[in-house]
Amino acid sequence: MKKVGLSLMTAILGGAIAVGAYKMVEVKNTDASTFEDRQKVYFASNHIAPLVSSAGTVDFTQAAAAVTPAVVYIRTTYSSQQSGGGQDQMEQMFGDMFGMRRRQPSGPQRASGSGVIISTDGYIVTNNHVVEKADKIEITTNDHRQFSAKVIGTDPNTDLALIKINATNLPIVKFGNSDDAKVGEWVLAVGNPFNLTSTVTAGIVSAKGRSVGIIGRGDNDDDENPFSSPNLDRSQAQTPVLNRGIESFIQTDAVINPGNSGGALVNTRGELIGINSAILSHTGSYEGYGFAIPINLAKKVLNDIEKFGKVKRGYVGVQFRELTPDAAQDLGVKQTNGLYVNELVQGGGAQQAGIKKGDIITKVDGNTVYESSDLQEKVGRLQPGDKVNLTVLRDGSEKTFAVTLKADNGSMLANNSKLNSADAIFNNLGAHFAPLNSGQKQKYNIESGVVVTQVSPGHMFDQLGIEEGSVITRINKIPVNSPEALNKAISNTKDGILIIGGISPDGSVFTNRYKMDK
Repeated sequence: MKKVGLSLMTAILGGAIAVGAYKMVEVKNTDASTFEDRQKVYFASNHIAPLVSSAGTVDFTQAAAAVTPAVVYIRTTYSSQQSGGGQDQMEQMFGDMFGMRRRQPSGPQRASGSGVIISTDGYIVTNNHVVEKADKIEITTNDHRQFSAKVIGTDPNTDLALIKINATNLPIVKFGNSDDAKVGEWVLAVGNPFNLTSTVTAGIVSAKGRSVGIIGRGDNDDDENPFSSPNLDRSQAQTPVLNRGIESFIQTDAVINPGNSGGALVNTRGELIGINSAILSHTGSYEGYGFAIPINLAKKVLNDIEKFGKVKRGYVGVQFRELTPDAAQDLGVKQTNGLYVNELVQGGGAQQAGIKKGDIITKVDGNTVYESSDLQEKVGRLQPGDKVNLTVLRDGSEKTFAVTLKADNGSMLANNSKLNSADAIFNNLGAHFAPLNSGQKQKYNIESGVVVTQVSPGHMFDQLGIEEGSVITRINKIPVNSPEALNKAISNTKDGILIIGGISPDGSVFTNRYKMDK
């Protein structure tokens, strides 16, 4: 009897300890402030040890098994009036076979994509372009359960969206550290291409910090779209003053096809390092160039959306031009990498810190800046009020300034209080421009030109039908290869007639005449 009593007491005591521990974990999970904190509690409480990388034997079975259950299929429905029902050549050819979005004479249109479960209580990350303007969002989990999802919030500037389903005890993908990803490292892409549930493909990290000009184009296509129009390098545009896209993609040659949008890019330990977003393709299908949003950038966006309903973004307050050998020659500087400061926002963080027009930003928090994505992704992870150390090259020597990010990027440039006639004419165009990069010059077999990165409704370019993505090669027979050169050509207009020559996004050549009132 004593033995029985002792066993009973031991069982009761053990059960009490287990329940108490569960309650402690439950409280911790409730109090966790970010998705990453909740994940740490989950993996710790369930004693889930990190997976050991098997890349040495090219065996990805553990990583695939860990990730696949938490990648979902997303099906969206749009009313026939929505603009989200576009159709490309791939959809025309394979729409009926693979269930991709198809154009119908009337009735609802449908699209599909992927998503990644990041919280056991039903939060899912996907691409903004997968769910944008959708009337209905349906989720199918890997174990074939179906749920209706609601949009918690979206961020078009990073092409991310946070959605939620009413479910508990869901499997999740563990966050990794995208900063630690190395070029040449093995990665897996997990998603639902062509409506094929849970497909895993392998490849390597081909590059990091890529800016391909896809975010902010205004496209609302389903899944990955071929970049058949000029590959806009918006990072070279004078756009950091504006609320534009933040691009610092992880490039991979893991097979990504239509339907992979919003899916997981993971390392061989099964850790999420990116959200698959786009492909570079002339056919609309796999050609070896896929792009994923780094998870370190995504975490900040997703936490903001859950906590505030929107992203709280801090701004440096500069307008810059990315330096290349051609840009350096045009600006008359010797430095061929970094960001040349064209203008400063009046009262912005950069101006208040002491940065001046003509400075060249060479480092951010001690890390070398080669292109705009090196700065934009870093700033994109921060909040208004946070500080970032910018090192600039000025008069042959480097100086470091602590810049406090502002919540409002401002609309007035520091030296714009008195606009001269050339500036006034330039503004009348109703467009913003970026220099052509080498790839664009090679594609169109041209030596000079600027890309139209934004067109304002009702202004000259809009009236002439000149679209975003068009290339302006000449103004009044004068070749232009930078916004500054374009401005100079306009200022030399004497009779008020502008003859604008260029190339449309579809590759056709155009010449437009416009009578300006001076």
